[in-house]
Amino acid sequence: MVMRNEVTARVPAKVNLQLSVGPLRADGYHELVSVFHAVNVCDDVRATRADGISLTIAGEGEDTLPRDESNLAWRAAVLLADASGVDPDVALHIQKSIPIAGGMAGGSADAAGALLACDALWNLQTPREELMEFAAELGSDVPFALHGGTAIGTGRGEFLTAVLSNGAFHWVFALADGGLSTPLVYAECDRLRAGHDIPDPQVSDSLMQALRAGDAMLLAEALHNDLQAPAIKLRPALAQVLEVGEDYGALGGVVSGSGPTCAFLVRDDEHALDVAVALTASGVCRNVKRATGPAPGARLI
Repeated sequence: MVMRNEVTARVPAKVNLQLSVGPLRADGYHELVSVFHAVNVCDDVRATRADGISLTIAGEGEDTLPRDESNLAWRAAVLLADASGVDPDVALHIQKSIPIAGGMAGGSADAAGALLACDALWNLQTPREELMEFAAELGSDVPFALHGGTAIGTGRGEFLTAVLSNGAFHWVFALADGGLSTPLVYAECDRLRAGHDIPDPQVSDSLMQALRAGDAMLLAEALHNDLQAPAIKLRPALAQVLEVGEDYGALGGVVSGSGPTCAFLVRDDEHALDVAVALTASGVCRNVKRATGPAPGARLI
C-alpha cells in the first residue's frame, strides 16, 4: 500500500448549455433539465497529510471565501472521512481560477476535487458510484464536476447521462462584479411565472443535434436558460453585457447558470481573442476568461 503525503486534483468549471426549470416540487426544489458542459477553467485542490483539518485558498476570491466548515470542500472531506471511518486529517489548499458566485459551479468543483484528492490521500479506493453519491449529497452541481465532459442532468441536476459531443467549442466568459444569490434567482423565476402552468422540462432536440454535429453555430442558436430572465431582472446590466458580446460578433450568448457570468460561444481561438478584447474595452464586465470545452472531470495531477 503506497501512502502519499500530498495529492492534487484538478477540477473544471461548467456552463449550462440548457437550463430548463420545471414546477416547484414539494421538497422546495425544482425539477430541472440541465445540459452541463465542462470547460478548461480549473481549480486545483491539494490535500496534504496533517493533524486535524484546515483549509487555505489562493487566487479568485481568496479574500472572501470561507476557510471553515461552511466551505463545501471542507464539508466534502468530512463527509468522506465520516463515511469511511477515518479521521479527517488533511490540510486542504485550493488554487482558484474559477470565478466565485458566477454561475460556473466553482464551489461545487472544489468539493469534487476535495472528494477525489482526500480519497487518494487516505488510500480509500472508494468506488466511483459511491463518490458520485457523496457528491450528490453535497450539492446538485458536484456530481458533474466529478463527471466532466458534456452531460444531461435531471432531478435537481444530480442524475447524469453522458452526451455524445463532437469536436471542441470555444468560449469567452464575461465576469461581473459581485455575485447573484442562486435562491433569489430561483425565487424571482417563480415570481415571474406565477399563475402560469409550467410544463415538465425536456431536453432540447436541437441542442443534442448541434452537439453531435460539433456545429458551433447551431449550438449558439440552441443555448437556453430559464434563469436568464430572472437574473437580468435582478441585475439589469447583464442585458447590456449580452448585447455587447453579440454586437462584437459572438455566435451566441447566455447567462451561465444563475449568473452573473455571461458565456459567449465563438468560432475559434482567434475569434475568442477578438471578442474578449472587445468586451474588456467596452467596460461592461470586470474581467474576461477564454476557455474551450468539453473538459475532463475531476482528475488527479
